[in-house]
Amino acid sequence: MRRANCGSVGHQNNERGIAMLTVLLVMMMMTALGIAALTATGLENRMAGSMTSMEAAAAAAESCTGIGVNIIQQTLDPDGGAGTVPASFLTDAIPAGPVSPTGRGALTTEIMGGSDNNNDSPTIPNQANFTLTVGAFTVYGDIDRLYLKPPAGSGMQQFAGYEGTGNSSATTAQAYYRIDCVASNATAGTSARVAAVYACTSSGESCQK
Repeated sequence: MRRANCGSVGHQNNERGIAMLTVLLVMMMMTALGIAALTATGLENRMAGSMTSMEAAAAAAESCTGIGVNIIQQTLDPDGGAGTVPASFLTDAIPAGPVSPTGRGALTTEIMGGSDNNNDSPTIPNQANFTLTVGAFTVYGDIDRLYLKPPAGSGMQQFAGYEGTGNSSATTAQAYYRIDCVASNATAGTSARVAAVYACTSSGESCQK
């Protein structure tokens, strides 16, 4: 009888041991699944946040191109800037604009064709033509005139007025500009770059992308 009792107790202990091991294995699996789920959720949240930040950076850079077009048009407009970047775009204006007074002359020269295809770049802050803040982003913009396209069927003298000499037929000439903008958020480590080419009439009346 004693031997039978010992066998029964040993059998029960084995069953308990197997049950405990099974429970531990199940708990380990559930813990691993839980950690994996939390990790996946965290990655999804970070990816979603990164996408949102990238979209915001792209929107900020895109808004910069719109500012660039406005600067070009106002500078070319005979009734606006009359060949000079208007004072309303300067940082010392009220409200403050995006163009530094010290950079006004260089930007005017670029817009008016005094230095076509200038090699300055918005990726280097001190080379940017203008700077603005859009939300959490600092945006640097660069304007470069690429070339001048004469009116169809005209000679060079007809549109020379765009450079300051010639007759009124120059108003139909088109100048092509590249507006290059870089938006960055140093804290978030996010940046986006948008570049676009616009054809603008020499009077600044319209600019087409």
